[in-house]
Amino acid sequence: MSTQPEPAEDTADAVDTEPGAPGTAQEAERDDAMDGVPSADAETAEEPQAPEPDDAGAEASAGEIAGAGEPPAAEDAQPGGEAGDGAGAAGEDTAAQMSEAEAELAAQRLERERIERRKAEKQRRIDSGAKLSGTAAELLAAVRAVESGEKPAATVFGEPRPAPRRPAPEPVRRPQPAPAEPAAVPAGPAPESVQAVRRVLTEGGAPETLAPQTAALLGEAAEESLRADPWQLLRVAGVRPEQADGFARALLGAECGPDDERRGRAITVWLLEQAALTGHTALELPRLTAALAQRGVPDPDAAVQSTLAEGEALVFQDALEETGARSGTVDAGTEGADETEERPVRVLVGLERYALAEESLADGLARLVNSVPKQDGAAEDWERAAASAQGSAADLIRAVAGHGLVLHTGGEASLAEPAALLRAARGLGLRAWAAAHGPLGRDRFAALSAGRPAAPPDSPAPDGPVPDGTHVVTLAGLLAGAEGPGRDADGALDLDLLVVLDAPQVDVETGALLAESLPDGARLVLAGDPGVLWSVGPGRVFADLLAARICPQIASRRPDPGPLGELVSGIGIGELSQVEAPGKEVVIVPVRDAGEAVHRTVQLVADSVPRAIGVPAEETQVITPGHGGAAGTRVLNAALKERLNPGPGRFGGFDPGDRVVHSPVPGRTLPGRVVRADADGLHLSCAGETVVVPKERLERTVRHGWALTAHQAVGGRWPAVVVVLPGDAVQALSRPWVYTAFGRAARHLSVVHGVDQALPRAVAEVQAKPRTTRLPALLAPQVPVSG
Repeated sequence: MSTQPEPAEDTADAVDTEPGAPGTAQEAERDDAMDGVPSADAETAEEPQAPEPDDAGAEASAGEIAGAGEPPAAEDAQPGGEAGDGAGAAGEDTAAQMSEAEAELAAQRLERERIERRKAEKQRRIDSGAKLSGTAAELLAAVRAVESGEKPAATVFGEPRPAPRRPAPEPVRRPQPAPAEPAAVPAGPAPESVQAVRRVLTEGGAPETLAPQTAALLGEAAEESLRADPWQLLRVAGVRPEQADGFARALLGAECGPDDERRGRAITVWLLEQAALTGHTALELPRLTAALAQRGVPDPDAAVQSTLAEGEALVFQDALEETGARSGTVDAGTEGADETEERPVRVLVGLERYALAEESLADGLARLVNSVPKQDGAAEDWERAAASAQGSAADLIRAVAGHGLVLHTGGEASLAEPAALLRAARGLGLRAWAAAHGPLGRDRFAALSAGRPAAPPDSPAPDGPVPDGTHVVTLAGLLAGAEGPGRDADGALDLDLLVVLDAPQVDVETGALLAESLPDGARLVLAGDPGVLWSVGPGRVFADLLAARICPQIASRRPDPGPLGELVSGIGIGELSQVEAPGKEVVIVPVRDAGEAVHRTVQLVADSVPRAIGVPAEETQVITPGHGGAAGTRVLNAALKERLNPGPGRFGGFDPGDRVVHSPVPGRTLPGRVVRADADGLHLSCAGETVVVPKERLERTVRHGWALTAHQAVGGRWPAVVVVLPGDAVQALSRPWVYTAFGRAARHLSVVHGVDQALPRAVAEVQAKPRTTRLPALLAPQVPVSG
């Protein structure tokens, strides 16, 4: 398979139609969990599928909505396995012991429980499963009236009244997550239930290995549920619509048809899930119905209405500002005329999970913006701290002194400013903490905030736990209670100031959990480089907040130094220019094909860079667009292992000393090394901590780590980086991808270049693919427009 993404299939074309702009949401693994399942014949009106790639390349093409169909593990979210890899095996180990990420997942379960409580409060019961009730019914009727032309949008939705300024609701406090206990491990499905599901799957021609997963998803009545609605199989990870169609046809026979209401609902939900995998928190209704039509649903509108009626999705309408209109002011003389004008609106459909997370995030951010920070230092003390800082660091300290939410932007060198803020805040007696995206960023910032000159920017991260007293943690560890100050009696984080680094990597669910975890009067600083790839999960929280302009924004004036800083800064504004590199800081290595690219990469890591630059192989990181292909991470890691740490790979292909990345949960990438293997599993050393990965989880959670993808590398920085650009990676390239990959190098960058003019063209023309989110619209009525 090639690192070039699969051509956008029918689903993607309907949902996102911008040609040529690769997405930056996820670089996905695409292995079919349903091999052998019969696809529906022509009667289901499914279009022929493009050949299924081994992986999605790196960045999906503009129209892609994770096009292959299975919910792929994000290219960087699941470095240890392939999206469909072991779909059956995944089910069989459902009842197995929980991984070391249980503490983190406990916090997420608490968040899900809160969302369920909000769901019960916000929704009424559906009458007869056929029609909506209450506000949802009124909104859907209004949408239909506007779409049919029966009524203009202005008369249906009306001009919204100016929202009075109100304090954001108090957050729902959660108890502090308790450490993971073996007793908390949920029991898997009953063996008899799994066996019953296995019989149904066999009858429908589906792999028996999906039985444990299916039984766990559908409960004890899974057999009856599948027989009553075979398309529920589409809820299982890795199953595609055409495969669910084939399964349904085998079970239902002549009763199965493309116009089946159950099929329409299942495909609607599946499309929304695929959209979330590429970063959207909702889809515009016309795009959703177009995608349904291309999936062979005869009446897309009816399918959406049925999905809404059953409560499997929610519908929203957001008023749009007309071009040139001024927000925040209304001319009294034209008020009557405005009432008769049609106001543009967009109708969105989204999964409740992400809709409620965005609402919760908006509430929490509004509470921070509208609340008065805790009086934890005299104004003159804050001013004295700011005066002792330099440049934009002083601006940052002053902004934090008087505001609950502050945004800070800048490159690698700008991290010195949050570090200065952290030191100043602790000097004023505040309980100040910083949270990074991963352990590499945590350890690097810990050294910076402690003012240790012995750790220059181009030194590797220390192979050990972060030193005590630095007050720097990972964001996942902080929210799970595994790192940081813990929580107070109300369930809020026990701190006064939190600086979140790598803020572009925060998705809506993480953001919601973070905002609700902050105590009243706390200050939050979101700091990051807006030019890097966005989060693996749905949403674009940092970019939406920057665009909304609801709080102070401090742009660092501290440039990244040297030829590498000059190169990366130019890429950030769309220019790929030659830079003077007298110390061989930047080296271009042209190649003709993927085979030569692999050969030259191994040569650079093992010989050229250590000899000419003085950086050993263990401190050099290879970055490539995708996992698959002739020069993807799999091939490169195999070649690098053979040269740097050859061995038989007796334990799942791994040997002691192998460089690896471990992904205990999607979105987390922990670099480490193999220590040993025994009956308990593979023993890893990850950021100074010992991790044991059971054999049954190994294939899905651990990869070799000499070569990574750009998303896996976000938040890390190495003395030397080798970026591999094979000829078949052209469609994977974009400005954010190049900016992220090149920006991981601290001292030396080698580019194995096989894409000719596609590289400067991507930097100049191919920007981040837009994501559909509701956060700006949710913030608008809650937060007054700043000045």
